[in-house]
Amino acid sequence: MEPTPASLGFRMPAEWERHDATWISWPKDPNTFPPSLLPKVEEAYVKMVEALGAAEEVRILVDDEKTEARAAAMLKHGEDVSFHRIRTVDVWTRDYLPTYVRKGEVALVKWDFNAWGRKYDDLLPDDGAGTRVAESTGLRIFRPGVVLEGGSIDSDGEGTVLTTEQCLLNPNRNPSLTRADVEGVLRDCLGAKTVLWLGRGIEGDDTDGHVDDVARFVGPRTVAAAVETKESDPNRAALSENLSALKGARTARGGAIETIEIPMPPRVESEYGRLPASHLNFYVGNRSVVVPTFGGRSDRTALKALEGAFPTREVVGIDCRALAYGLGTLHCVTQQAPSATLSPSPVRRGL
Repeated sequence: MEPTPASLGFRMPAEWERHDATWISWPKDPNTFPPSLLPKVEEAYVKMVEALGAAEEVRILVDDEKTEARAAAMLKHGEDVSFHRIRTVDVWTRDYLPTYVRKGEVALVKWDFNAWGRKYDDLLPDDGAGTRVAESTGLRIFRPGVVLEGGSIDSDGEGTVLTTEQCLLNPNRNPSLTRADVEGVLRDCLGAKTVLWLGRGIEGDDTDGHVDDVARFVGPRTVAAAVETKESDPNRAALSENLSALKGARTARGGAIETIEIPMPPRVESEYGRLPASHLNFYVGNRSVVVPTFGGRSDRTALKALEGAFPTREVVGIDCRALAYGLGTLHCVTQQAPSATLSPSPVRRGL
């Protein structure tokens, strides 16, 4: 039997632990972003790369020389970027790239990607793109043979993993796995000692309830949780249930969970219906936290709350109304490559 990552001492670090780099894929799929929206999506990408690239390498996946030249022409502010010609269908690197684990060295867990329960057969080739990225790193790769997306899990770096029943217990992922089996996978592959199960995700989310839209660790015992104050909103019941579950939960180290409530933005609609807009889909870089904004009153509240949660980082709001058209935002299009060292991330300039 092959050794598991956990048996060798590997664990999934928290997102705020120091990164060597962030992986992204430059947007281009017309089925996701029509030509009329692509410039706005690229504008969001430029702002994201500017914020992240001041303190870590941003590794950009491009299909060809033309795409690389287009992206390079937009990035002219001294960001630390590198281009990698690995063909992808779409931008959702969080879900088809490997998850990094660490124990003084880093290794990769390459999950199987089935396009969120085979909803989009045209995106299935991105499973292979994730494998090519993994192999390009030269790092050790663990292949558990389990369908799982990075957006469905969140780690405090100390043995607690946050997820949802709607996603990880969905029969369109791993129909033969029980709840206990899934917990075993998270234990063996990520070093999880405690799994905190929430219920459901938000309306309009085609990933079957990814946790990165509803609740995120912002500290070893602190979770930022989405809340809906509007009584008539369909998200209200699910988010209230998730918040209640968190308030009664404890981490792997035994500490009670503290919660920070972050309001949901007003409904963001498209011709296809409600989009899964959430401020919780933020991404934590070495010096900055990039946060999706949607042009409503909740933007300011969310940014202020996250400034309190990450006082040593610059919190950068990025308009993601165009990006959300593709049914995801900033966390969905990023994947961190943590450093092998345990040194803390640098603080923002001036602190």
